Amino acid sequence: MDISLLLSTTDRAAPLAAPSAMHPESWRLCAQVEAWARGRGLVLGDPDTSPLGRARCERLAARVFPTADLAGVDLFARWLVWALALDDTLDHPPLADSGSAVHGLYDDLLRAMRRGHARPGARPLEATLVELWHATSRSMSRDWRRRFMLHLEAHRDGCAKEAVNRRIGHTPAPAEFAPLRRRACGPFLYDLIEPVLGVELSPRLLRTPGWKTLADSVADCVAWANDLASHDLESARGDVHNLPDVIAAAEGTDLARAGAAVVERIGDRAEDARTAARGLPEMLERLQLSVAQRAAAAQVVKVLLDTPRAHLDWLAESGRYESDAPPGTYRLDALASLR
Repeated sequence: MDISLLLSTTDRAAPLAAPSAMHPESWRLCAQVEAWARGRGLVLGDPDTSPLGRARCERLAARVFPTADLAGVDLFARWLVWALALDDTLDHPPLADSGSAVHGLYDDLLRAMRRGHARPGARPLEATLVELWHATSRSMSRDWRRRFMLHLEAHRDGCAKEAVNRRIGHTPAPAEFAPLRRRACGPFLYDLIEPVLGVELSPRLLRTPGWKTLADSVADCVAWANDLASHDLESARGDVHNLPDVIAAAEGTDLARAGAAVVERIGDRAEDARTAARGLPEMLERLQLSVAQRAAAAQVVKVLLDTPRAHLDWLAESGRYESDAPPGTYRLDALASLR
């Protein structure tokens, strides 16, 4: 899969055209987040020797939140490290093809969150989750906390379904794949926009079709761009939970055409997100939300709309999907021109 396809996304979709901004104090985040990840045992040894160590999560956080308080950006970056560490665990044996093993791991994680502390000798994933949850949830309402937990459970269910598919050799159909990919691509991460900004969305707004379209469209843009970036590594280990492979299997086409179709779909979803956002002021008026609730919605919408391009720019500078390709092979760093 020629990763240069992502370059054309910014030309074909107006919402993705403008490069993302970078937080002016992003230089501080690198050392802070790396020290935290190493100190908690999430990154071991030389960071450049592991996909998680090379990911540079702080760069994505600084692009998604270029004007937020640095403490909030740092917290989001730590959540990203945790989410990618969990992703690496779930994508490899013994959890990669065992739905029951996925549920078992998540049972331990969710129990730790509910009781408020990790078990003695717990793995780093459990201990850091409890730490992050304490730091994040203390200022949020019961409704927000419940929503976050539900999205963690959705992530568990999506990853368990993927594991079963791998075991039985099932390639999802496109209609099945989109909602599955959404669940397995960390839906809880989007809830973190609110505590980072110090706001909270109205539950009534979250239940509207317009908001669901906006949120789902942004999530699809991010997930499908990631599918293009990670395709070769995932394909090498036989993982078919990747939109280019799903389209190629469903339409009987080659990967070049499937990749081009993914680019088109990303552009369409970016337009869907922008269209949904344009309809939100009328929705806010109908819901008769308070001035504070409307202001909170406006802040979150801006971050959501900026996230797909911020993610593309992060892909340009992250080493997470680097492979052992020989010198001269076109790899992800060709996206550096997007910066």
